[in-house]
Amino acid sequence: MFIIYTDSLSVLKSLDSAHDHTHPLVFNVLDILEKLASQGFIINLCWIPSHVGIFGNEQADKAAKSATSSINGTVPVGDLKNHIKFLLYTKWQEQWNVETRNKLHALKPTVHSWPSLKNRKADTILTRLRVGHTRFTQRHLLLGEQAPMCSQCNCIMSVHHILSECSNFNSQRLRFFNTTTISLPTLLGETPHVHLFAFLKAICFYSLI
Repeated sequence: MFIIYTDSLSVLKSLDSAHDHTHPLVFNVLDILEKLASQGFIINLCWIPSHVGIFGNEQADKAAKSATSSINGTVPVGDLKNHIKFLLYTKWQEQWNVETRNKLHALKPTVHSWPSLKNRKADTILTRLRVGHTRFTQRHLLLGEQAPMCSQCNCIMSVHHILSECSNFNSQRLRFFNTTTISLPTLLGETPHVHLFAFLKAICFYSLI
């Protein structure tokens, strides 16, 4: 068993509740944890208080704080904010463009915001499916347990496997989607499939998300 200690509670919260606006680095960490778990590694994430008194960490904190400086000039604040926002989104998109191995990239190739569903619970479920981080499929990563296995297919349970691959649910896919094979972008894209939630309830996965 391996334990990773961090003083960043916000990072741990992001890992535990990722959504489609989460920074790509969070998804990278989740992917790494998932790959390690599939290879038999048991990893616990543990929060500890700030590393006060540790020279290296204090130097890093000091360097980070020194990067903050005031901006003088006559540029309107609104224009400055818009320009910074544009630069950040451009940089974010450039970084996201090279993350082709990230499982979320095929589902959401751009970083622009997608519209939310009017029903809050449905929107939360859709978001968890999109990032592949449901209670049933991913909770073991934070608890240091073994990944849940599919007894039918003898592979690790994942959102992709449950929704698109597992032969246990072929009849339900045929019923709701008129096919036994359907891609995640078709199911979970910017406009989710109209029968998605009915399918989730039919396979008894809805309440486990």
